[in-house]
Amino acid sequence: MTTCLGFAAHQANAPLTPWRFERRALRDDDVAIAIDYCGVCHSDLHYVNNDWGSTRYSCVPGHEIVGRVTAVGSAVTRYAVGDSVAVGCMVDSCQQCTPCLEHQEQACSSMTPTYNGMDRQTGQVTLGGYAESIVVREAFVLRVPPALDPRFTGPLLCAGITVWTPLRRHGVGAGMKVAVVGLGGLGHMGVKLAAALGAEVTVITTSPGKADDARALGAHHVLLSTDPKAMQGAANAFDFILDTIPTRHNLNPYLMLLGRNGKLVLVGAIEPLEPIHGALLMVNSRSIAGSLIGGIEDTQALLDFCAEHNVLPQCEMIGIQDINTAFERLKANDVKYRFVIDMASLQDVNLG
Repeated sequence: MTTCLGFAAHQANAPLTPWRFERRALRDDDVAIAIDYCGVCHSDLHYVNNDWGSTRYSCVPGHEIVGRVTAVGSAVTRYAVGDSVAVGCMVDSCQQCTPCLEHQEQACSSMTPTYNGMDRQTGQVTLGGYAESIVVREAFVLRVPPALDPRFTGPLLCAGITVWTPLRRHGVGAGMKVAVVGLGGLGHMGVKLAAALGAEVTVITTSPGKADDARALGAHHVLLSTDPKAMQGAANAFDFILDTIPTRHNLNPYLMLLGRNGKLVLVGAIEPLEPIHGALLMVNSRSIAGSLIGGIEDTQALLDFCAEHNVLPQCEMIGIQDINTAFERLKANDVKYRFVIDMASLQDVNLG
């Protein structure tokens, strides 16, 4: 075992503070990673505050991890010391069930989250990437392509894969008309990736002030959902709608925008929604689906695609000392569009 310095919350609604803890000794199929950067996800804030009632304290958040291999177990074949690697939302699964065999590990009933999960072998709580280092099973380590800037790679492992999976699953590409509802951390990646795939992209927003940002990100059009005439004019216009709104909302106005066999996919809201009018699904044979992150194979494909097409999230770099301020800004939606922690800042932490 090795001692590791990170930042942890020890109870609900408490600030993150420096904390020393133990990382496990290398198993045969493990990779040890020195963490260079870790993205800040809105779910980190939810877990720290126990908003979902499932947090195990002490909690070290972080599942958008980028770093360098420092050691490998005896059975590791895909990575060597010095390799640039990444770790996303998962660190283990059974590797034997149907979802795992189909490379959809996120659907495994034994999937182990990178933090706030339970190690399948020891039963210990998993601790995430707001830390100096991490030890991860080789099958859940991703290779960072040389063309991808590691500073901005982290958010691809959560926000990126969350929107990439439904875009690919539903065949988004050239000739398709795609709408992205909401322009936050998920939405801005949805715009960038849909445009890079060749789709004609429209951002649907309540904020006229976001029009310039939307076009700068690659959107071809902006539709104000608060403009009844514009919404009526866009009826039946889209093949695919990616709904990134993170809270309870009304889907009916967006369903009206789908053409024949159109699909709306939810990737943001994980709570009850407003009632849906059944006739809106029957007309045009519309459908609603949901999607949650993606498998390891799909995530590697995303990293490779982003390297080839120069697609990166827009990030604001912070030091780990500023994480509590960053959380307050997250609450206020005051970030364009993701925070990333430069973990070199841990060297300046005063443990008192």
